[in-house]
Amino acid sequence: MLIEALLSGVVLGGMYALVAIGLTLQYGVAPIMNLSYGDLLIAAAFAAHWLFTAAGIGPLAGLVLVVPAAFAASWLVYRILLAPLVRRAKTRDALEVDSILATFGLLFVLQGVMLVLFGGAYYSYSYLAVPVHVLGATLAANRLLALAFAAVLGVLLWLGLTRTRAGTAVRAVAVDPVSAQLVAIDVRATAALAFALGGALVAAGGVLVSMFLTFNANIGVVFTMKALIVVIMGGVGNMLGCMVAGLILGLTETAVATWVDPGLTLAATYAIFLTVLLIRPEGLFGRSGR
Repeated sequence: MLIEALLSGVVLGGMYALVAIGLTLQYGVAPIMNLSYGDLLIAAAFAAHWLFTAAGIGPLAGLVLVVPAAFAASWLVYRILLAPLVRRAKTRDALEVDSILATFGLLFVLQGVMLVLFGGAYYSYSYLAVPVHVLGATLAANRLLALAFAAVLGVLLWLGLTRTRAGTAVRAVAVDPVSAQLVAIDVRATAALAFALGGALVAAGGVLVSMFLTFNANIGVVFTMKALIVVIMGGVGNMLGCMVAGLILGLTETAVATWVDPGLTLAATYAIFLTVLLIRPEGLFGRSGR
């Protein structure tokens, strides 16, 4: 049972980390506090469900369709809805307030569209739900596959950010957008790219999560809040911090659900979150004075 709980916690934590990395890109680079973030995850999960049940396209193949569509949609949202807010905001604090209000409205738009299309029922589908034995524990193959793909996506993102000119520009804007302009970096285009990448990552997370979790049109806010917790716990803008905080959250929730009470997982999540904030307000890997 211990090994099974650890593996389940790593899988869940890996999903949290993947989703949170997208949010830390959006907030750390754009900088936009996107409250509709979790609803895009649920939209991607519904897309994967529809592709599998109606068109016979598996979720892994569906990634090829859903992820680029989410990238394009997120880029358009930034350019049409958020870029005007960026241009008129006089300070970062003012932009954060405006972006919170704008994306809060977008949250209800996305949620309303999904409710019209799918109703309030819970959805799921069976894909590779076969037992796999690992170190004496039994885990569904779809969970292990989701973890493997999340790890691959994380590595690809890290390579893109550290080995390409576009990735270097993204990191430069995250550190200091004013100085980035001095070396001929288009800050607005880079911010749009980071926001779109965040949307693509959360959509990938939605497709992977749909393989083993039930979902409905109303639970996007849960994923938004957990992504925020992971981002803040790990340190805003820090990918390694997101990974570590996501794993901590996943292992904690699984341990509490296994040995205490499944109803206390949310309480345990916030207890860990508050403890980290009390000890390190800047996050586990954050820089003080940011």
